[in-house]
Amino acid sequence: MLEIWGRKNSMNVQKVLWCCEELGIPFRRHDVGGLFGGTSEEEYLARNPTGLVPTITEGDFALWESNAIVRYLSAKHGSGTLWPDDPVERAFADKWMDYQLGTLWPAFKGALLGLIRTSPEQRDPAKIEASVRATAEVLSILDAHLRDHEFVAGPSLTMGDISLGSSVYRWLEMDIEGPDLPAIEAWHSRLEDRPAYQRTVMVSFAKEAPPHSDV
Repeated sequence: MLEIWGRKNSMNVQKVLWCCEELGIPFRRHDVGGLFGGTSEEEYLARNPTGLVPTITEGDFALWESNAIVRYLSAKHGSGTLWPDDPVERAFADKWMDYQLGTLWPAFKGALLGLIRTSPEQRDPAKIEASVRATAEVLSILDAHLRDHEFVAGPSLTMGDISLGSSVYRWLEMDIEGPDLPAIEAWHSRLEDRPAYQRTVMVSFAKEAPPHSDV
């Protein structure tokens, strides 16, 4: 059976849990990371030397990095659905996964960690404000794309949406003054209609973890 190592309110763990729920993959999850600790133990580091979450194992096989895990599970179990058969559609899904990791997360990190993981007296307002502005600019690109698309890679849910969903959920739920993003909000409403998304992503994150590096 697939083993998932990571706390269920981690943004990156939620990608993997949502992917499994969409594809009906049986799994066993272990609480590690954040308040649970365990990621600095020798046994965990043997699976994932970064000491972050999530990690998956299947027998002797171990894999870390959340987007890599989502790609692996989608390719193995979701051919024609989360893993599109059309190489162009699959490339689009891949592109938006890279956008989440390389563009959205660097912009959003300061605001998320500052507002959720940091006590009010220790916050850096200038850093948070800069992160909010940067994230708004980045999300405007996704909003423009979604004006003409039901999901990020085409007419149906793919691994690209899986990668983005838990990040955008946090942006929409946080007390942030940002621009109107009607296409993103409509797309996110479609995600909210999915039982797998409700079970895995739409959970409280206000007290996700102390200021650790795993997200």
